Amino acid sequence: MRIRSPLVPAVTIAVGFVVLLGYFFPSLLVQNLRALLIDWGVSLAGVAALVGILNLVVVHWHKANDKENRSLYSLLLLAAFLITFGVGLWLSPADPGFQHVIIAIQVPVETSLMAVLAITLAYASLRLLQRRKGTMGTVFVVSALFFLLFLSGFLPVVRQIPLVGGVADFLHRLPVAGARGILLGIAAGSLMTGLRIFLGADRPYNG
Repeated sequence: MRIRSPLVPAVTIAVGFVVLLGYFFPSLLVQNLRALLIDWGVSLAGVAALVGILNLVVVHWHKANDKENRSLYSLLLLAAFLITFGVGLWLSPADPGFQHVIIAIQVPVETSLMAVLAITLAYASLRLLQRRKGTMGTVFVVSALFFLLFLSGFLPVVRQIPLVGGVADFLHRLPVAGARGILLGIAAGSLMTGLRIFLGADRPYNG
């Protein structure tokens, strides 16, 4: 039987308690200690991101050097990473030209991913309606198809109609309200996860 040391949970709870106190007490000592702990956390997060990037490079390096099943996508990823990293070091990320090139590549890629997501959502809704025929499934399919059509580009034309314009504006705000509800749910879930770690109920740092 493996006995876990109580030192790691104690340190985790103490750090979380100090950071939490900093939001409620304006004491200079608490604020300085809270700022120090947050700086340490940001530094550790940066190191973790660096380790993740190095692991990604190593994994794709092995895939690119595999003689039996060489991956061209891994070669492309490594080439893009090295070019972006080198140019970023040379020009610095604050360079307007470098930012323009990155945005010119990133925005079309994100737009393509959103287009794929829209098609996947429509296909998943139709599959859902085939597998589970019910009221909620029908509402989901109708709302998904309706908003995909409604937000496809003819909204400015609909807004010009006197009576329909107000209804169109109201329907346009519904996806925004849904997105805010999802964000609130994510925030509540993150808060509960943090509280469980803070109270020692969950211990992901024990491996």
